[in-house]
Amino acid sequence: MEPYEVTEVLNRPLSRELLARDLTRLAYVAKDGTPRNIPIGFTWNGSQIVMCTAKNAPKLPSLRRNPQVALTIDTEVHPPKLLLVRGRAELDVVDGIPEEYLQMNGSYQMTPEQRTVWEEQVHALYDGMVRIVVTPTWAKLIDFESTMPTAVEELIRRQEERQRG
Repeated sequence: MEPYEVTEVLNRPLSRELLARDLTRLAYVAKDGTPRNIPIGFTWNGSQIVMCTAKNAPKLPSLRRNPQVALTIDTEVHPPKLLLVRGRAELDVVDGIPEEYLQMNGSYQMTPEQRTVWEEQVHALYDGMVRIVVTPTWAKLIDFESTMPTAVEELIRRQEERQRG
């Protein structure tokens, strides 16, 4: 997929809406060679998806070995809306708490007092974190109205051909 095609998909209004959500599902190949798919908080900075994790997270050695990842951001209603993204994870070890981590956890409903306590606990727990930064190299938006999974699109095309005779 060409970069301009990825940008076109990610700039669609529904994509922007999905990129403003709290969680994505990060798929990667684990240490034992089997697939993993984990929910993780994220933020979109306009060109990259940024996730943050503890420096001792088990996924980090796996991502260093094989940085190819897939992400799914979706809704819980029918019909579901899905944004599928593929890319390469770049790992950035940082001292302290990355601003993105505080941003991605800013959408949870907390009173100002709860937020203060939460931030104090975060700063006390972590001496640093790892930013997992993914620049999309492929993207597909599925809304089950104007876009479908590729296999469903193919079935619809075949059905239309049969109906035409």
